[in-house]
Amino acid sequence: MIPHKGWEDRLNEAIPHLLELRRHFHAHPELSGQEHQTAALIAGELRKYGWRVQEGIGRTGVVAELGVHDGPFLGLRVDMDALPIEELTGLPYASKNQGVMHACGHDLHICVGLGVAKLLGGEENLSTGVRLLFQPAEELAEGARWMMREGVTDGLEALFGVHVFPELPVGSIGLRRGSLTAAAGELEIEVIGVGGHGARPHQSIDAIWITSRVVCGLQEAISRRLDPLDPVVISFGKIEGGTAFNVIADSVRLLGTVRCLEGGLHNSLASWIEETVISICSGLGAKASVKYRNIAPPVYNDPELTDLLKDCAIDLLGSQRVIYLDKPSLGAEDFAEFLQTVRGTMFRLGVAGSDGCAPLHNGRFALDEASLKTGIEVLTSTMLSWMDQRRKS
Repeated sequence: MIPHKGWEDRLNEAIPHLLELRRHFHAHPELSGQEHQTAALIAGELRKYGWRVQEGIGRTGVVAELGVHDGPFLGLRVDMDALPIEELTGLPYASKNQGVMHACGHDLHICVGLGVAKLLGGEENLSTGVRLLFQPAEELAEGARWMMREGVTDGLEALFGVHVFPELPVGSIGLRRGSLTAAAGELEIEVIGVGGHGARPHQSIDAIWITSRVVCGLQEAISRRLDPLDPVVISFGKIEGGTAFNVIADSVRLLGTVRCLEGGLHNSLASWIEETVISICSGLGAKASVKYRNIAPPVYNDPELTDLLKDCAIDLLGSQRVIYLDKPSLGAEDFAEFLQTVRGTMFRLGVAGSDGCAPLHNGRFALDEASLKTGIEVLTSTMLSWMDQRRKS
């Protein structure tokens, strides 16, 4: 569906204000679960566009509805939290909150959502209701569950999502049927030994040495104990242990992350990792404690909704700018939580300018703002097309 002229004129009129909002959000980022000012500004804008708005959903989330009151509903989810990263871009609207930055593009996601709200608010006789979910705490993989506990997926028949993608040029999108992102978990291991004098290691059980065996042993076990056609990645990002240079440590704590693409395998990994770690440690005289937290299941893009989005995007952008992603990402995304109860799809929005774009979660991440219009157009066109199809069926 290519937008009619009035639709496009309204978008062009809205873009300057949406860019001002995006720069405000970028300059005033808020961490997960603390998005109070962000949410208040979003709610105020939505009310201007004629939406029914509820605040404080899922702690700091915002839910807005348009059209019928009792469903069915078509949904759009955008996230709104920032990261504990020091901004290094030097932009005139760089973060004013030291050590906090929108380094994952959620500020742009917010304004894509507001742009869709602006356009749909001007449409007459929508055939279904529309529900917008402005979600907190995506970076903690908690916000989706917070909102779902308050019934935000009740009555939803389909849900769309978007995420910026520095690997694609501005004006293009990437999409994929089926698996888009990985299941993810948080891993904490404590290796418990017996401390002693650094000169007499035979009188102790060296927790640091045994921990090194755990790190290497898990990687080796993955390659020999698990199916290589179902890849698993375990990465440790933090290690703590020891008190002095000449004292053998009695305990070491490891923190890491686990990723895999197959949901069933992910559900079995916690017990497999625990058994492997305990086996390694007990063979060397130590004990171990293993804690595992599921962060998010995989994002599974519904094929039918993905094809609809693809067709709409090709009408808008041309086939050369609609790119099929051959491989899923091992990154995690709690959009997947919503997909446990409603079918949906998420696409990648190209944000790289002529000079490229730094990676996500990097202090120099600076997207091309021309991507804002692309995201709004693709989502609005797809959502209106979905409603047209549903009305005709």
